[in-house]
Amino acid sequence: MTHSLDVITYGEAMAMFVALDTGPLADVAHFTKRAAGAELNVATGLARLGFKVGWISRVGADSFGQFVRGVLAQEGIDAHGVQTDVRYPTGFQLKSKNDDGRDPTVEYFRCGSAASHLSVDDFNRDYVLGARHLHLSGVGPAISASSRELAFMLAREMREAGRTISFDPNLRPKLWDSEAEMVETLNELARFADWVLPGVNEGRILTGSDDPATIASFYLGRGARGVIVKLGAEGAYFATKEGERGHVKAYPVENVVDTVGAGDGFAVGVVSALLEGRTLCDAVARGNRIGALAVQVIGDSEGLPTRTQLDAHDVHDAARDAAA
Repeated sequence: MTHSLDVITYGEAMAMFVALDTGPLADVAHFTKRAAGAELNVATGLARLGFKVGWISRVGADSFGQFVRGVLAQEGIDAHGVQTDVRYPTGFQLKSKNDDGRDPTVEYFRCGSAASHLSVDDFNRDYVLGARHLHLSGVGPAISASSRELAFMLAREMREAGRTISFDPNLRPKLWDSEAEMVETLNELARFADWVLPGVNEGRILTGSDDPATIASFYLGRGARGVIVKLGAEGAYFATKEGERGHVKAYPVENVVDTVGAGDGFAVGVVSALLEGRTLCDAVARGNRIGALAVQVIGDSEGLPTRTQLDAHDVHDAARDAAA
């Protein structure tokens, strides 16, 4: 079957104001505007690598919504699934700047946003099933009950159509009524996924264990083809239903600038490689690489490479390894 899209995803895109000066957000006077959103970051990274990516969302009839649409157009992301909702605004966020590698402070202004009103009414069967792969994160289902229903519809329809699905839990506990609800919902959503990508701390919350092998076994037992557990500076552990197990070392980073978006960069690397037919081990290595690139610049997606840039890094690393 010929697909019009390689990947489709959905979620909330927001305007993001990044502090230009270090210090508490209350003291910062100057910001730069960017776009943000976990699923949007993944869509951006995959589009930069040459994949045809579709995006489902809602934005307000406001300047932030126009800005988000402009970013989608600039990145080459198909926006036929994006609706302008005249009733509600586009969300935005503020992010602090740190010089010591610590996680920045992020304040969200998304309650009642246009995207929080995503629902099964935003499901277009022909558009969705025109993609060969669906990427989901735990953020979209967390923003509202109606958005959660859309996540499950997307997962069910793509699974029944024989498409592949990746799932990054990307926990946002503050958006849920309770941790128990978050755990139950996201683990149920993970049942639809071929590839599950939890961080080790997320795995502890979702499975009750911080042992990577145990976390992987939990999701393999629920039907996943492969599980990749992110270990931060220790790299990542992977396991497949065929019994393959392994650990891939982290990509070295001399200066961590902004940690937000590292997991999204990791997902870009893993999903892109798997869609190219590469082994899970190779996919994890690419995930580590792109995640490392993401944390070396300010911004959630600014460090995500183009295909040319990724190939250049591959050549550089090959030369370095040969000289070692």
